[in-house]
Amino acid sequence: MTIERFDPPRRAGERETLRAYLDFHRATLALKAEGLTDEQLRRRSMPPSTLSLLGLVRHLAEVERAWFRRTVAGEDLPLVWSDAGDFQAAFDNGAGTGASAFATWQAEVAHARRIERAAASLDDTVDAPRWGERVSLRVVMLHVILEYARHNGHADLLREGIDGAVGP
Repeated sequence: MTIERFDPPRRAGERETLRAYLDFHRATLALKAEGLTDEQLRRRSMPPSTLSLLGLVRHLAEVERAWFRRTVAGEDLPLVWSDAGDFQAAFDNGAGTGASAFATWQAEVAHARRIERAAASLDDTVDAPRWGERVSLRVVMLHVILEYARHNGHADLLREGIDGAVGP
């Protein structure tokens, strides 16, 4: 997989800026896991945590699915790794390969991009059962950006612990 990460624009419209920051953080996650073996991707941070780079990729696939497909598009489908709706399952279940996790994540990102682009406005609102109220597409995009930013910080530490690599 070729990973291209572009700096978000410094002067752009709101929607273009949100898209660019989200794509920047998506690319950052991919770069953090680039070139690692499945064993390295599964390496956990420290007991008792189940946090791993593989788990982060799987979790962020769930985040993309939950917010864009299930919430914004209203698709009635389960989480990828838990029929019971348990987001922790993405971290706990180390089965599968890095390649399969990345393929799933990339598919969910593609769905998310399609759904976001089809929305007429950032002001469009959807029911967000998790929060018990309607929220705008703007809030959904900001929330997903924050999820990536938080977890990319974890990915920085995990990658450094695996092979000493730091940045980008």
